[in-house]
Amino acid sequence: MLFLWFNFISYLLLSIVTLITLLIAIAYFTLAERKIIASVQRRKGPEIVGFYGLLQPLADGLKLVIKEMIIPTFSNKLLFILSPFVTLILSFSGWIIIPHSLDSYIIDLNLSLLYVLVVSGLGVYGILLAGWASNSKYALLGGLRSVAQMISYEVSIGLIIIPILILSGSSNLIDIVFIQSKSVWYCFPLLPLCFIFFISILAETNRSPFDLPEAEAELVAGYNVEYSSIIFAMFFLGEYGNILLMAALYIIFFFGGWDFYGFDSELIFSLKVVLVVFLFIFVRANLPRYRFDQLMILGWKIFLPLTLGFIFFVSGFLISLNGLKIKQLHFFNNLGTITLN
Repeated sequence: MLFLWFNFISYLLLSIVTLITLLIAIAYFTLAERKIIASVQRRKGPEIVGFYGLLQPLADGLKLVIKEMIIPTFSNKLLFILSPFVTLILSFSGWIIIPHSLDSYIIDLNLSLLYVLVVSGLGVYGILLAGWASNSKYALLGGLRSVAQMISYEVSIGLIIIPILILSGSSNLIDIVFIQSKSVWYCFPLLPLCFIFFISILAETNRSPFDLPEAEAELVAGYNVEYSSIIFAMFFLGEYGNILLMAALYIIFFFGGWDFYGFDSELIFSLKVVLVVFLFIFVRANLPRYRFDQLMILGWKIFLPLTLGFIFFVSGFLISLNGLKIKQLHFFNNLGTITLN
C-alpha cells in the first residue's frame, strides 16, 4: 500500500511539474511568435512590459483573468462553460505520454500512438460544443468549419503514421525514437510524408495559412466569438498546447526525438521542438490564407491518395526485400506491439 501511495504521489508531482513547464512554454511561445512576426514584417513587437517585453505574457494573462466573464443569455450555460475545459484538458493530457528522453516521461504506454490519436480526435468535441452552446450562427458556422478541417486532416495524419508503424515495428513512442537512433531518422526514407505531416499539423491546429475558422469574412473569430475572460484564455492555451504537442510528435516521428547522432538529451529534444515551432511562426508570417474549398481539396483529393499510395509503396518495397511478410504482420498484437518477422 505504501508503495502504491509513493507511486501516486510521484506521478502527481511529475504531472504538476510538466503542467507548469508547459504553461510557461505556452506563455513565452506567444511572446516569441509576436517578436518573430514583428521582425519579419519590419515593425516593433511587445517591448513595454518588462525588459524587452519579457513580462508581456504575464500581463496578457492577468488582463484575461481580471476581465468580466460574459455568458450569452440564450446560450446553453453548462456546455458553454464546460467546452473550454474539455479543450484545455484534452490538449494537456496528450503530454503525459510524450518522452523527452529515454528515461524522462510520465507514463510509458505500449499504445501511446493510439492514445495520441484518440486524444487528438476527441479535441473536436470541445470546439463543436463551444460553437453550438453559444447559440450564435457565427459561432456555430466557425465551429463546424473547424471540426470539418480537423477531421479531414486527422485522416491524413493517421495514414502517415501507418508507414512509421511498419518501419519501427512498434506503436510505442520510445521504441520509435530508439529504433531511429539505431538506424536512420525517418525524415530520410519518408521524406514526402514528412512534408505532408507538417502541412497536416498546421491544418489540424488551425494555424496559418489554414486558420479559416478564426478568419471569417465578417471577422467574428469563429467558434469562440462569444467567449471572454478566463474561459477564452482556456481556448487560447489549448490551441497553443496542441501546437507544441504536434511539434513534439513531429520530432518523435521523423527527426529522432531526443537523439542527435548518438547524443541523447532533453535539451536536444527541446531545441528540435523550438525549431519546428519557429517553422509554425515563419509560415504564419509569410504565407497568405487558403480558401476553405482549397483546404478541403488539399486534404481529400491530394493528401489522401498520396498517403494511401505511400503506404502501399512502403509495404511493397519491404515485401520485395523480404523485410515484411504479409502473413506474419499483426497490427496491435500483444497490447499494441506490432510483430514484424
